Amino acid sequence: MSRHRIALFGGTLAFYVAIVWAVLITSWLVALDWKVMLFRPYQQWPELHAFLDYYVVLGQRGPTAVMVACWLGWRSWRQHTLRPLLVLGTSLLLLNVTVGAVKLGLGRLGPHYATQIGSAEMFAGGDIFPSGHTANAVVTWGILAYLATTPRARRYLSAVSATVSLGVGLTTVYIGTHWLSDVLLGWAAGLLILLALPWFEPLIARTETWIFQMRERWRERRGGARPAPAADAGPQPVLLPQSMAADGLAAETAASAPPAPALSAGPAGAGVRARAHTGHPARPGGMPVAPAGVRRPPPHAERGPRAGSPARPVAGG
Repeated sequence: MSRHRIALFGGTLAFYVAIVWAVLITSWLVALDWKVMLFRPYQQWPELHAFLDYYVVLGQRGPTAVMVACWLGWRSWRQHTLRPLLVLGTSLLLLNVTVGAVKLGLGRLGPHYATQIGSAEMFAGGDIFPSGHTANAVVTWGILAYLATTPRARRYLSAVSATVSLGVGLTTVYIGTHWLSDVLLGWAAGLLILLALPWFEPLIARTETWIFQMRERWRERRGGARPAPAADAGPQPVLLPQSMAADGLAAETAASAPPAPALSAGPAGAGVRARAHTGHPARPGGMPVAPAGVRRPPPHAERGPRAGSPARPVAGG
């Protein structure tokens, strides 16, 4: 908060209190309200009525909040920050609390429901003092100037927001929904909120940091819940019983072994062709076993006898 802003805030607050006091004591300001109301501007310039019925929508809280929130949401996405949206939300919250509390506390009736000429119509169950349309126009469109990033843009947007809020306030007087003092107090109420926003900047910054931290925690939780993708390690081995594993190893050994050579006959000359041994069952060690009733071929002549056993003669045929 600069000294200039603090001085503006103090002057606007004094003006706000003076308007409320002038209405409470039924001063000349209340008499001016009645003169403008009995003048009936909507009857003096009826050709403006159709246009001003649409123009006053620029002060309604719902449509204006949606329009400005869309623009500030786009800015937040481009700048990767939540500050524009948080500033808008803070200002609207302050507007609803402050203006709504004064409306309900003072309970002033509007021009269409006035019961006694010259009366301030205070504490009668109304809710129009200050003007909500006017205060909302000041705050909603003034936020654009408050969030401007260059001095030139701030000047232009300040002029635009002042023009819109001034027009909205006078339009409510034209159509007879507000007293002139309601509009004056609405301008002051909206300006007070804009001037007080720098005091809430630390809270806005902490809120933004907290939101980003919660987002990161949510992402970590969401990422930890997902199963990690398995690496492509090829086909996995299948565990088999021991007996099935032995049979499979024997079949693989028999398939990969070279074909057995033909055996010649012994010295007697009787040539006998050895039968190929395939498909025989295997020992646990993987060696094939000859089937029952089949004679094993004699050992080669050039091989010597096994150690530790007597040599046996080689029988022919």
